[in-house]
Amino acid sequence: MTAIWVDTDFGFDDLWALLLLRHLGHEVAGVSLVAGNAPLAQVCANAMGAKEAYGFDWPVWQGADRPLKRLPETAERILGPTGMRSRGARLPVSRSGAPLKGAPDAMRDWLQTANDAKCRILALGPLTNIAQLVTQSPEVTGRIERLVWMGASAGAGNHTPMAEFNAVADAEALDCVLASGLAVDIVDLTFCRKVTFGPEDMPETDELTRDLLGGYLDIALERARPGMAIYDPLAALAVADPDSIGFSSCKIEVSTETDESYGATKVIETSSSTTRIATEANADLAQLCLSALKREALNGPR
Repeated sequence: MTAIWVDTDFGFDDLWALLLLRHLGHEVAGVSLVAGNAPLAQVCANAMGAKEAYGFDWPVWQGADRPLKRLPETAERILGPTGMRSRGARLPVSRSGAPLKGAPDAMRDWLQTANDAKCRILALGPLTNIAQLVTQSPEVTGRIERLVWMGASAGAGNHTPMAEFNAVADAEALDCVLASGLAVDIVDLTFCRKVTFGPEDMPETDELTRDLLGGYLDIALERARPGMAIYDPLAALAVADPDSIGFSSCKIEVSTETDESYGATKVIETSSSTTRIATEANADLAQLCLSALKREALNGPR
């Protein structure tokens, strides 16, 4: 049995990743939140609103509201103040209050009580919470079979010319996690940009999901691109349908220099590493991801 924990900064593609896990029949043991796409308070509001709208039953925990060593860096200039673009719709305001506090402790407790399950963590934002887990509770990290992370870039960046957002949002955390010895699978920016969808691919789905997906697509259309890259759902596929994506062993180096290289990642091929990077699409990944949203047309937000 595989047990899954999701660590997220909860933009739309994070929600999409969670819908994909549900679509493929995978239960989520818990969700921890980290500042990233937006400040932590907004990330919490997004998560709790999505939980209410879509009928998720996983527990939610607040994590880090800032990087390990630097001032917070958000993606609000691209994603807007909510960290989740739309075409007018909004997630509901949750009636169930704020998430619980103490994400690293919650992950530690989950790992300690997971019995014989294979524990995998799907990380969809900056790695601050994961870095805190491995430094504060190193005795449980051996229980993590694999960490799957959407982040880094084998080529150019997106948030800066040299760095991908989740890496530049807390490069020290990424460096800490890579040095910890964890088995890490990275679905990086360069790989994700090869998997896109356009207006012609919009699935038949419920009104809220279609609106949010349209807002996500508009990020590309407003820049005269024919389609939008699919990010976090690809990392979810690597957890839920591991045969769909092929990985190659590598070493990742990340710059923590206080200059324009901060957060830049270098991929070095090697056969002796616990880190792997996505290199091969073994299926129609875009359609696998979009199929998770088609199901919502049957169920709708709850």
